[in-house]
Amino acid sequence: MNTGKIARVAVSVATYHIDKPYDYRIPLELSEKVLPGMRVTVPFGRGNSKEEGIVLSVLEESPREELKCITAALDSEPLLTMEQVKLALWMHDRFFCTVYEAVRAMLPTGVWFNADGSRKIGDKNEFTLSLAVSGEEAAAFAARSRRSAVQRSVIGLLTDFGTLSERELMQMTGASAAVMRNLVKAGILIREPREVFRRPDYGYVEPAEALELTEEQESAFQGLRRQLLEDRPQAALLFGVTGSGKTSVYIRLIQEAVKAGKGSIVLLPEISLTPQLVRTFMSYFGDRVAVLHSSLGVGERYDEWKRIRGGLVDVVVGTRSAIFAPVPDLGLIILDEEQESTYKSENNPRYHARDVAKYLCTRARGLLLLGSATPSIDSMYAAKNGSYSLYTMKTRYNARALPEVFIADLREERRGGNFASVGSFLRRELQENIRKGEQSILFINRRGSQGLVSCAGCGNPIQCPNCSVSLTYHESINRLQCHYCGYSIPRPRSCPDCGGELIYSNPGTEELEKELGELFPGVGLIRMDADTVGAARSHEAILDRFQREKIPILIGTQMVTKGLNFPDVTLVGVVNADQSLFVNDYRAHERTFSLITQVVGRSGRGDKAGRAVIQTLSPRNDVIRLAASQDYERFYEREIELRRLGDRPPLKDLYRFTVSGGDETQVLWACKRLKDSLDSLLRQRPDALVLGPAPAPLMKFMNRYRYLVTVACRADAEARGMVMSLLRDFAADKKNRNLTAYADFNPLD
Repeated sequence: MNTGKIARVAVSVATYHIDKPYDYRIPLELSEKVLPGMRVTVPFGRGNSKEEGIVLSVLEESPREELKCITAALDSEPLLTMEQVKLALWMHDRFFCTVYEAVRAMLPTGVWFNADGSRKIGDKNEFTLSLAVSGEEAAAFAARSRRSAVQRSVIGLLTDFGTLSERELMQMTGASAAVMRNLVKAGILIREPREVFRRPDYGYVEPAEALELTEEQESAFQGLRRQLLEDRPQAALLFGVTGSGKTSVYIRLIQEAVKAGKGSIVLLPEISLTPQLVRTFMSYFGDRVAVLHSSLGVGERYDEWKRIRGGLVDVVVGTRSAIFAPVPDLGLIILDEEQESTYKSENNPRYHARDVAKYLCTRARGLLLLGSATPSIDSMYAAKNGSYSLYTMKTRYNARALPEVFIADLREERRGGNFASVGSFLRRELQENIRKGEQSILFINRRGSQGLVSCAGCGNPIQCPNCSVSLTYHESINRLQCHYCGYSIPRPRSCPDCGGELIYSNPGTEELEKELGELFPGVGLIRMDADTVGAARSHEAILDRFQREKIPILIGTQMVTKGLNFPDVTLVGVVNADQSLFVNDYRAHERTFSLITQVVGRSGRGDKAGRAVIQTLSPRNDVIRLAASQDYERFYEREIELRRLGDRPPLKDLYRFTVSGGDETQVLWACKRLKDSLDSLLRQRPDALVLGPAPAPLMKFMNRYRYLVTVACRADAEARGMVMSLLRDFAADKKNRNLTAYADFNPLD
């Protein structure tokens, strides 16, 4: 048995099937420097290549006789707390990722290193000046100097304020850098570095007045407050119609958390929602608000992370990855619009922010609050079964009426020869809004000009050679493009297969913008989709311009369907309500209902009455009608029965294996072997059902074929252990060479 300090390390290059803690000896010179949560370099594998690792724990001894030594400590202090190390290990077991993949998800980009070993982003410092002598001595020195007037100004300000930055002193006095250097050289001033945090600029935010809650809001708040202050893990669902004022309840709850010395995290599904909500929170909590999302610069994200870790923040506002913010004394996590699929990561680790939030609140004995006007079926099921507390707000703030909703039957339009995106009813409503000087939002869930380009002769669509999707036509660049791999070609004049005439169909945001420009010449339009929201915070600029310039019509994809609050918007149009309704996905009805309900809720949020127009080819469809009437309860009862019949979440959990490779036949045979193994392992579990092999929704992606095998069963330790074992066996099997496999828990696609 070896003695001395041993570090248990998760190595960055270890793939899932060999991912485990590896023991390394800590050299004597590093014995006081290596701590859990720090990164180190270690020799790994037969070639002893120098690799990065994260220290999971430090032990006094190891059962192994011969151990390699850590070669260097990369951090001066731990980047992860022990609680975060435990979270990474939990994610490894729950989401079938490596420990290091979990760690990478938890830390900001700025903490990592470039190829030359330098940190990707450094600390930003400025220099401050303060008096090194008494004010009288400094004034006497200035009086003897030829530059006494400028020096007296500098000394006077430092006497009053104590410490100021060089930049501030130069701006306030007109003093040059040479003047400052001479005063330092003479021993009159002390010049010291001070860290400056890079922060996104949201401009001046005026402090808000104290909130006055409605009776419904107050009732929900009091119940949630009691749960927040109890010293045990809690979870609640706040179900409030669009415009009912859920944000006000959030703010009051965070204020109570601050009083109790607890930190809070507020998650949003879209970056586009961040600017409005951040300014709202800053009006109540000032600089004690931190922001985390992918549109921030690397330096900004790194510094916000440092502010949070240093306890300089009361509330963190951000998108999915903000769930990993290192908030000290965490007491409250809020997921706004909790039903949104953007809370689920599509890459390793394939975590859902809600699951991570549950874990964190359990460990911190805190409150998890899920808020939505259209809660996910999973969350409402948990609330109705007592796992979550349920609070309901049925009326809009200040008793404002919900929008009047009209269903426009596009079948009549098509029979009349109108194949335009905007039907006659919606066109008249837009014309009326333009006449009255009110604003409108149009939602169409496809970007580009035309989503399908096909041949009138042979009927073949023009497809991406790398992915199993048709190319989308973008008129602005006159090219056809794949939205998955980026492949693009110039617009062809005829069918590449038979030379026939090309037909353009399934219009997107670009085509809708063009059509509206022809219908309403001279009327201001603004478009918000993935093509217009590219640069950092450009979404903020679009929304700010829409509100400030009172632009009549905003066209957008899902970015415009939720969370936005514009008092002058009195009309919302859903251009094609059927687009997501008939997708081959058991959540298709839930997504369609939520999208329509949410976007309709953007109308009439001010003093003026709102209305909405839903264009559809299926006007009698239950989902369309229930969304139009905002009847969530009836939709839930209908949907939960379908889930029960189909053995789908939340009645059963799903574990989905995805196998991919360049040879389709090899992929299918691997899936067949995987299914046979599952059938054998689950023979004694009557609750389990194995499905597949089946093609993935996107069967071919970047020249790799993808097939699925799915298990429906109750999630427990036995099921998770089985999945982990099968993934390891798959990687070790030589028949699966050149193939990859991963597992996803309760996938959303």
